[in-house]
Amino acid sequence: MLLEVKHIKKVYTTRFGSISVEALKDVNFSVERGEYVAIMGESGSGKTTLLNILASLDRPTSGEVILDGVDVGKIKESNLAQFRRDNIGFVFQDFNLLDTFSVKDNILLPLVLAGKHHNSIETMAMEVAEKLGISELLDKFPYEISGGQKQRAAVARAIITDPDIILADEPTGALDSKSSQELLELFEKLNKSGETILMVTHSVLAASHANRILFIKDGEVFHQIYRGDSSDEQLYKKISDTLTMLASGGDEK
Repeated sequence: MLLEVKHIKKVYTTRFGSISVEALKDVNFSVERGEYVAIMGESGSGKTTLLNILASLDRPTSGEVILDGVDVGKIKESNLAQFRRDNIGFVFQDFNLLDTFSVKDNILLPLVLAGKHHNSIETMAMEVAEKLGISELLDKFPYEISGGQKQRAAVARAIITDPDIILADEPTGALDSKSSQELLELFEKLNKSGETILMVTHSVLAASHANRILFIKDGEVFHQIYRGDSSDEQLYKKISDTLTMLASGGDEK
């Protein structure tokens, strides 16, 4: 098992401790290596909080996150940045590219921060750019390219370290429909080549490209759907029906 999430609870307390908000109550699930999982839920259901905990950007109040046998909660604060860089690839809704860096330098940034030798990483950048169809963009700057191209550059940056898992936070949220479709096809291609992807999304279309969908409600995993033999269209309908049930207060577990 690549990722194990055990009894994750997150409580936020106001500065003077007068009010506590339980963002996550008791989240349990696991992800096998090579899976493509989407996490859905209404606004305020705890999806982003959960993703931040999985990314080791936030600590749970209680519970465990185990990635490839390592209990993330036991990693020293001083070692967390290196752990993230070596094991987790991030894809954000707003790309998080540096405008003063070329596309190539943005892609190479994790390797530069890891102290990799310049000659070897140049080759790696060329290979990953070719894989993602952005070779001709390497010398351009983020402000010179489209949203879809920016997101491909962000995906290239995420996978160049060969991480154990890619965490994607609303990756199609800032894209038009054509760029969204292209990104989702790219994710499918990456998953088929062996990448493990966990994506938080509001988009039924995006989720319908995954192989399993987890639904968060009231701080817990409320329901899940497996693709099985379903087509994207059939899975889309199942997801829509489940979200309708969630919104109406359904109690299927």
